[in-house]
Amino acid sequence: MTEDLAIDESELQVKFVRAGGPGGQHVNKVATGVQLRFDAGGSPSLPEDVRARLVGLAGNRISDDGIVTIEANRFRSQKRNREDALERLVELLRRAAEKPKERRRTKPTAGARKRRLEDKRHRSTVKEKRRPVHDED
Repeated sequence: MTEDLAIDESELQVKFVRAGGPGGQHVNKVATGVQLRFDAGGSPSLPEDVRARLVGLAGNRISDDGIVTIEANRFRSQKRNREDALERLVELLRRAAEKPKERRRTKPTAGARKRRLEDKRHRSTVKEKRRPVHDED
């Protein structure tokens, strides 16, 4: 997948299920849909930081046990659905392997601070002018 990350195929479980969609009577007889399962929680191939990012990226595709499940049934053939599921898992793992860019704290520029204070003063005067005038007699 990447230079640092490789997953052994023995860590993947592929299950074929019946898929809906186009195919006529054939679709009710043949299990062309693919359910690909990968145990991210127990995988020795994944570093801890990648595992943590994968949990965030996978969303509802990951179970409480740490098992990522990808279902593919876009195509009519079992082979293409299997390839599609593998591609989607690889893409998910590639995105998880990318280290997020480190955020550096910055200070607002002097001009930005000045504009902010001017806007606050302007807003204050606008609101002040809306208030009713009270005569003190």
